[in-house]
Amino acid sequence: MLALSPVEIEALRLSLRVGLWSVAASLPLGLAVAFLLARGRFPGKILVDGLVHLPLVLPPVVVGFALLVLFGRHGPLGAFLYERLGITLAFTWKGAALASAVMGFPLMVRAMRLSLELVDRRLEQAARTLGAGRIRVFLTVTLPLMGPGILSGVILAFARSISEFGATITFVSNIPGETSTLPLALYALTQVPGTDVPALRLALLSVALAMAALIVSEVMARRLARRIQGVT
Repeated sequence: MLALSPVEIEALRLSLRVGLWSVAASLPLGLAVAFLLARGRFPGKILVDGLVHLPLVLPPVVVGFALLVLFGRHGPLGAFLYERLGITLAFTWKGAALASAVMGFPLMVRAMRLSLELVDRRLEQAARTLGAGRIRVFLTVTLPLMGPGILSGVILAFARSISEFGATITFVSNIPGETSTLPLALYALTQVPGTDVPALRLALLSVALAMAALIVSEVMARRLARRIQGVT
């Protein structure tokens, strides 16, 4: 097995860091939005659904530009974060995590929403008749039954995050050691003559990482589904 070069290790480390933080930060909001869209009834629901899934159909560069306008040092949200909390997102790995989270968010919400819609509400009603409150029913009945969907949504969002390019390079640029994830490092190599072999290695590393995430998602989702079926 060939050892990874320092450039490959750095790009892999940044990709994993960005992917994990983007998923961890967006998971609570994704779960709330999935529950809102699956169970909620309110005016403008179609509009909210469209806004959630908008990153899937917009060019990633447009998403990155919107983030730059909003979260740049002089943007309305970016200025607030910098002046009040000392946080800078543009041109940092935190901004790369934000861009990746935005692009992977629709996939996460969709997987969890579909899983929630398949939950048998009679089981929730039965728990309520036994005296369990809404929060307890959600934590002990609904959430476990949603497990495969939550897991699939997390892995899909992670896979999307580590492969994100357009929104990331627009919002945080391609800064070695800071924002140069696997896709961005690969792009940088393709711009330099005579770097076909290093570029190919990064491409294969990206494919291997994405495939590993998808395989783990499928295996864990099946195991969790069998466990739930055994309990119910």
